[in-house]
Amino acid sequence: MTSALTGCAAAEHDGPSAVGSGAPVIVPDTPGGAGRTAAPGELLPSRDWSAVAADVRFAEGMIPHHRQALEMADLAGSRTTTAGVLGMARQIALTQQPEIDVMRDWLRALGRAVPDHGSHAPGAYGMASLEEMNRLRAARGPAFDRLFLELMIRHHEGAMRMAGEELSGGQDQRMRLMAKDVYSGQGIEVARMKEALARL
Repeated sequence: MTSALTGCAAAEHDGPSAVGSGAPVIVPDTPGGAGRTAAPGELLPSRDWSAVAADVRFAEGMIPHHRQALEMADLAGSRTTTAGVLGMARQIALTQQPEIDVMRDWLRALGRAVPDHGSHAPGAYGMASLEEMNRLRAARGPAFDRLFLELMIRHHEGAMRMAGEELSGGQDQRMRLMAKDVYSGQGIEVARMKEALARL
């Protein structure tokens, strides 16, 4: 995967290249737009082929990671009345679903499959295990608040590690901007959640 992607990026540093008669080439669109198949002989601009393996790993890992955060946040509405926790859950839903949408469309534009819900190993990058998720589902009131905050702090810190890896090794500008947003936004949320946890 690394050689194929970096090969595309490297080849484009010298300027646009024409599509040959080999396998179909998918040309990415803007986030939210559909990709298309390049026509034979079409010149491909370098900005469409800047992705390297680190960018793909970031998107493929962050999608299921965000999905679990959304699942955790969705539980809050029926399990707590604590305004601070409900506000944090709403913020997670507000930011992370649009990020999933962008990364999903970006992967499809590259011709990559979108990861399914079970594609990220429990424990990886702060992911909650099935046992932890079941405990969260069963909890109510203050017990839910504490467990939600503990799990989500760890989860966010894992996302920040993923974002840091993308910023260290990624090249695609959309994925790098996404990583910066994740790193800064979730860093702020971690600080707030730690403050809320200390008050419980």
